[in-house]
Amino acid sequence: MTERRRYEPVTLGEIKELAEVGRPTVSNWRRRHASFPEPVGGSESKPLFDAEEIGRWLDERPVPDGEPHPDGTLPTYGERFRDGLRSRRLVMLGHGMLGPDELIVRALAVVAMEGEGGGSAEESLPVSLLADFDAADTELLRTVRELIGELGSTGAAAEAVLKLAGRLQSDLAMDATPLPVVELIDVLAQPVLSAAKPVVVLNLCAGAGDVLLALDADDGENYVAAVEPDALRRTVLNYRLLAHWSAGEILVCPTPEDLDGVRLPPAHSAVSGSVRGPLGFPPADLVVADPPYASGEHERDEEGPLKWALEAVRRLGEDGQALVVVPSWTLSRPRGATGTANTRMREYLLKSGAVEAIIQLPRRIHTFRTGAEHALLVLRGTWRPPTNPHTLLIDADRLARRVGDAWQRNTVGLLGSTATPVPQEAQRVRVDTAGPGSSYLLDGRSLLPAHRLASPEKGLDHFAATVEARQNAYVALPHLKQWIGDLGVGKREVRAEHFKVGGQLRAGQLRLLPGHRIRESDIGDAGVPVIGREEMLGALPLGQRRIMLEELAAYPQTQMTEQGDVFLLTEHGVRTQVDDAGGCVLLAPVQGLRIAAYRKYLMDLAEGGTGRPGNLWMRPHALARLLAAPRNQQRGSGSLVRRVSVKDMDLPQLPVGEIADLDAVLAETERHRADVRRQLSALDTLAERLAAGVADGDLRLRKRPDRNSGP
Repeated sequence: MTERRRYEPVTLGEIKELAEVGRPTVSNWRRRHASFPEPVGGSESKPLFDAEEIGRWLDERPVPDGEPHPDGTLPTYGERFRDGLRSRRLVMLGHGMLGPDELIVRALAVVAMEGEGGGSAEESLPVSLLADFDAADTELLRTVRELIGELGSTGAAAEAVLKLAGRLQSDLAMDATPLPVVELIDVLAQPVLSAAKPVVVLNLCAGAGDVLLALDADDGENYVAAVEPDALRRTVLNYRLLAHWSAGEILVCPTPEDLDGVRLPPAHSAVSGSVRGPLGFPPADLVVADPPYASGEHERDEEGPLKWALEAVRRLGEDGQALVVVPSWTLSRPRGATGTANTRMREYLLKSGAVEAIIQLPRRIHTFRTGAEHALLVLRGTWRPPTNPHTLLIDADRLARRVGDAWQRNTVGLLGSTATPVPQEAQRVRVDTAGPGSSYLLDGRSLLPAHRLASPEKGLDHFAATVEARQNAYVALPHLKQWIGDLGVGKREVRAEHFKVGGQLRAGQLRLLPGHRIRESDIGDAGVPVIGREEMLGALPLGQRRIMLEELAAYPQTQMTEQGDVFLLTEHGVRTQVDDAGGCVLLAPVQGLRIAAYRKYLMDLAEGGTGRPGNLWMRPHALARLLAAPRNQQRGSGSLVRRVSVKDMDLPQLPVGEIADLDAVLAETERHRADVRRQLSALDTLAERLAAGVADGDLRLRKRPDRNSGP
């Protein structure tokens, strides 16, 4: 009699799915490795393999890009394969009559009931748990109990069930706090949790409990509570806590107001802080929150994500700390003329002195929300603002690009250090004004570190680099020796101050020209030029695409550019170009900037005047090049497409005479560059035609002998 297999045989397609690889990978494993297990059944076109043998074979193959285990070893494909095997029956049940959320809730109910001794003390269990347990059918009961037996604990089984949320396309997976964020919050919270005295911990907007369980704060002495408004997630959280034997230690309620009616248990009378009267939740030593908000949601009412930040600070004790995850739009939306509920809450947090640090998290950190960016607010409970208040801005996205997985350790180090950080990655910025030209956070602009942090290029001597560049140009372009030699370069004794483009737009010194959306069918090869992404990237020459005025009449909002306007494309960096003629139509996402005083300057010159150059604070070629400088290139944000906000770019404050000289040099440089481009284009065309004619067999090419050479 053959021994019964623990798992049913698997196909090649199931190996692919359970090991989380592509079908070609499995085929290559089988073809290239003689040790790959032989089929145990099936047919030649669809062989079946013993699951245990496949698991043992995959144990020898580590996942190259996998997250290392605590001991430093890499996970193997065998681990992935076995995890998939354990939950395969549950996934199959999820594709049946039950919806994904209902299946997860019932499976967790079975796990929780097993964790509580199979319901031996039913009077102490939630009524909903008993109902969900009774609704689980025999197949679900058997499958979950086998999972518990294989994993060895109800807590591990509950985590395995929750991992199914992604495979079953449940919304529970979309709102889960990403593991790197959970780990960062855990590390930042450890100084509070490791205190010698009992502490009060509150998890606002707790979701399914990812952060709460990672903190592991329920040690019997600490007082821990969780708030979760959503009924489904609150149920999942309760069952998950029961599975981890933590339900009796943690209070779970639907709203923060419910905490005010809580009586402090006698066992927790030693917690720090004073209780809010005879009834009420005590001031917390640590508050964490990760509200599940989408971009722009509740921006104009009082229920936005920053409501949870305000609630966190309100619940803190005097020396407490709060860690709140917010979508980056809550920090990047400018105040505008009237402001919104979001900007008012943001300024209230800053004015109260509660914002210790703003950490911009790496982009695409949310597996299911790849188009959203997030930030972590580090808030303090001391509401007595210091005499010189500063907030630390940390661009962890830039950190992650430089140091990889070590970004969390570097972020924690920046928060605990008093040294001056790398300016592009972190800076301490004043909250209130510190004089003209200085950056401060209460100026109504974006607070996002990527928009705020800018500095000279690290480790670069601009004077030496410019002298070297001039020498290289001198050698490469001998016919321009006179012009290059006349370029005087010197060091500035005092570094120039900077001002934001947004301020110049508000003052009317600059005007922003939006790009328009025009149907492709209306664009042809006659009429006025259109400038779009392709023209700015150099994929199409300027002037090749045009639109007739008759077609343009269907778009009454369109504006024509004028001579001296600057074209901008701010996707994945900054590209600029000066419009030397005017009369163009901009296609989104291309924008334009117009110097308000430049038209009057040109008109005065046309009438034979001097143009009053003293009134011209900026000129087109200088503006275009200064906007595209590296200090503005690095200000990009956005999870899918990196864009630079025009309003957050800055320009140096230079005397009018210096701006005029800079513009003249840059304009002449552009003229010489255009000449070189024409020469290169002519040579490219010549080489192309020669090669094409010879390739088609129509041309015969021979080089004439040098007339100056001998016979």
